[in-house]
Amino acid sequence: MKKAVVIGGSNGIGLAITNQLIKKGFFVSILDIKVPDDNSLYDKSLYEYHYIDLLNLDVFDLEIFKNDEEVQLLMITAGFGRVAPFESLSITEIRNMMQVNASATIQILRFFYDRIRSDKDFYTGVMVSIAGIVSSPLFSVYAASKAALNRMIESVNIELEEAGVSNRILNVSPGSIKGTAFNGGKNDLSLTSSLAEEIIANFLNRQELFIPQYEEVFHSVIDRYKHDEHQFGIDSYQYKMASGRLDAENRKTIVGYLSGTFDLFHMGHLNLLKRAKAQCDYLIVGVHPNAAHKGKKTYISFEERLEIVQSIKYVDKAIESLPEDNEVWNLYHYDKLFVGSDYKGTDRFNAYEKYFEDKGVEIVYFPYTKGTSSTQLRQLIADKIGEEK
Repeated sequence: MKKAVVIGGSNGIGLAITNQLIKKGFFVSILDIKVPDDNSLYDKSLYEYHYIDLLNLDVFDLEIFKNDEEVQLLMITAGFGRVAPFESLSITEIRNMMQVNASATIQILRFFYDRIRSDKDFYTGVMVSIAGIVSSPLFSVYAASKAALNRMIESVNIELEEAGVSNRILNVSPGSIKGTAFNGGKNDLSLTSSLAEEIIANFLNRQELFIPQYEEVFHSVIDRYKHDEHQFGIDSYQYKMASGRLDAENRKTIVGYLSGTFDLFHMGHLNLLKRAKAQCDYLIVGVHPNAAHKGKKTYISFEERLEIVQSIKYVDKAIESLPEDNEVWNLYHYDKLFVGSDYKGTDRFNAYEKYFEDKGVEIVYFPYTKGTSSTQLRQLIADKIGEEK
């Protein structure tokens, strides 16, 4: 049975492509962060769903598809963006947009490259954008991510040609597509199916670039851009401003902070960091140089504890803690301070609450959860040492 993999195939143009592939007899593996609606699929028996989060991509999770000789086609349609001034984009939003739209896609293409570069037919396509070909003010980071894909695909296709390989990566670069959830729209297969059919036809004809409505619309658009790039940008800016699609909401990056000794690192520590990261975009963790404030000694050196904490995927920055958490705020101006609920009501945190009243800082008290604790581990070590003596 011939098979296809569609990353982002649960909605929008990805869903339309999935349906067209099913109609052509492909068994389609949909990889998406969202589960597809069964009722929107042409034949429920000819697809399977797998969860994938491109923000936390591990390409080796795709090994089963790369090594399946029946998989003949890979289409990547996942991506996001918003029409907004550059100053409205948060650092986290920029990082996520570049990761999903560009970095993850490029990693996936590299992971499947043995199949693409082989002598056997393997069809590969990526949903890029006309924004990656012409300047696109008020769509700057989205355009940057798509421009990266545009240049990367163009360059790799030359490498394939020079290597004498007939397979190519299809760059699909449309303007706005009606019938998708992009820019707040709704999925409507009646509006996307014909485009999906055109995309697949270009796949099978080994085309390298497909710009929908090229002759009708985008030939003249690209000509205007090449004739006067600056004026084109001005016109594009004014067009978007008048379109009613502008989303100028400032997406503030939420910075969180917590501190701890993190001696004898265990699941309790990991769960704490995971819960904190879930409530902020950027997590700073202060590591105490020692445990003298608790009248205890540490078994692991400060340098090693700092490196362990920095290596945890939920932690964006590990630092040496300061004697008081509000001193750290003076350096990093975090938005949330995380701490265990056993500190609530203490003199120290009552003082923090008062200090942060006019600074927009939320103190988040995490309830104590049962499980492994450093105290238990210390006691086990002490008991073991006692037995050996």
